Amino acid sequence: MKKWLVPISSLFILFAIAEQSYATFTLPFVKTGTGIITGADQTEKYLPLLKGKRVAVLANPTTIIGHTHLVDSLQKLGIKIVKVFGPEHGFRGNASAGDKVSDEIDKATGIPIISLYGAKSKATKEDLADVDILLYDLQDVGCRFYTNINALARLMESCVESNKELIILDRPNPNGYLIDGPILDMTFKSGIGMFPLPISHGLTIGEFAQMANGEGWLTNKVKCRITIIPVANYNHDMEYTLPVSPSPNLNTQQSVLLYPSTCLFEGTYLNLGRGTYFPFTILGSPELKGIYSFSFTPVGIKGMAETPLHMDQICYGIDLRKYNTDILRKSRQINISWLIELYNAYPHKEKFFDFTLSKEMGSIDKLVGKNAFKYQVMTGMSETDIRKSWEPGLSVYKEMRKKYLLYP
Repeated sequence: MKKWLVPISSLFILFAIAEQSYATFTLPFVKTGTGIITGADQTEKYLPLLKGKRVAVLANPTTIIGHTHLVDSLQKLGIKIVKVFGPEHGFRGNASAGDKVSDEIDKATGIPIISLYGAKSKATKEDLADVDILLYDLQDVGCRFYTNINALARLMESCVESNKELIILDRPNPNGYLIDGPILDMTFKSGIGMFPLPISHGLTIGEFAQMANGEGWLTNKVKCRITIIPVANYNHDMEYTLPVSPSPNLNTQQSVLLYPSTCLFEGTYLNLGRGTYFPFTILGSPELKGIYSFSFTPVGIKGMAETPLHMDQICYGIDLRKYNTDILRKSRQINISWLIELYNAYPHKEKFFDFTLSKEMGSIDKLVGKNAFKYQVMTGMSETDIRKSWEPGLSVYKEMRKKYLLYP
């Protein structure tokens, strides 16, 4: 299982391995020298809770101790892992975004893998009948529409239904400094937005679990028995470079930091780099030819984007690969000016937000969390006034968030 973490020293190598999935390679993510110790790395705090018990783990390739997968490490330490639950992209991480994933037997370990992103989204009582305790360890990136928090909430509900305890191995939020965007109008509740959070929520997974319990967000307002192994030497303002790509299309630190802003383009008729090796860092459309000089051509890439929007067409637009993300950190705001700029430049404005044009698009209302946003952009409302419309909800959330923080 260590093969997930084979380092790659140059982006150019990517073009030679186009058929490989994110499960079989990792970009050169390196932890910053902050002394941060993840929950998973603090084995002395949770191994005593697992000894002699039948353990299930919700895991993907980010589930690591040092440079070794958690499942591999725990087995070597004598922990009995009876099954693994897999989220979006699967346990091995070899499924494209949104693709349904099937159950299977892991070839490396012989452990049954139960998909929670396929025929079902929750572990059943039957799944947990031979389990004594569960572990959750997925790297999150701090956005409402990143589906790991949904997987966690459902697992918490399953634990309540089967009277099981859940141990959460916490990890830093690389966008932990950022709390911004409108609060989700629950009219637009969906798989990319299940809870009344802003776009960028400023929580670790452990803090989110406490909030979901405390605010009664689980079905029937149940409360899950959780034990959180906190990150050591961490606060929300720290920069944290991920050691492993959190998902196939978040394959550089730049993409992780731009994601809260550029993922909004999934609700537009522009390609946001899917079908290239630089997703979420380049933006464009064939219809912007003559307006922008930067160009790229999306192609089908197995395990990343097999039928990307505007596939095999030259797209023109904006290159953010060298954008200074310190600007985002200083402003503590997501960037909506790129979307406003590209809408204003787009020649066929009636198509810009029309998600019926392509299965690769999503609803901008569900992504942003309100239906007003697209009309605000279309009518030329200023960015300042758009941001004012997010209040008082955003300020109320920030105050509520303080009750659940594990870190300064």
